Amino acid sequence: MAQNNTKKRLVTSFNNLTTDQQSEVKALYPRGFAEVMTRIDKPNGDFFYVVPYETDEVSYLVKIDVKIDDSTDDVDDDFYGDDELKGADEIQDTGSMEDEDDDM
Repeated sequence: MAQNNTKKRLVTSFNNLTTDQQSEVKALYPRGFAEVMTRIDKPNGDFFYVVPYETDEVSYLVKIDVKIDDSTDDVDDDFYGDDELKGADEIQDTGSMEDEDDDM
């Protein structure tokens, strides 16, 4: 009889892993998950992010909770507003570029 050598493949949440497995995943990715995360799109339009994690028996895709800031609540891209920089008129030119070049 032929032996089935394929690993079981599971998708699970990071929080559903044992404490030891969570520690192993963190040790596997000491610089974080950003470089290795993969986005999984569901048929209903939802999505989630996963990172790979393997044991001797199981090949996991571990769901990682990701907060995405997609809010556009009255974001004011104009940091200074409509006014000029306050105090800009008071700045005096103490020297010219020509003076600096002559010193070299």
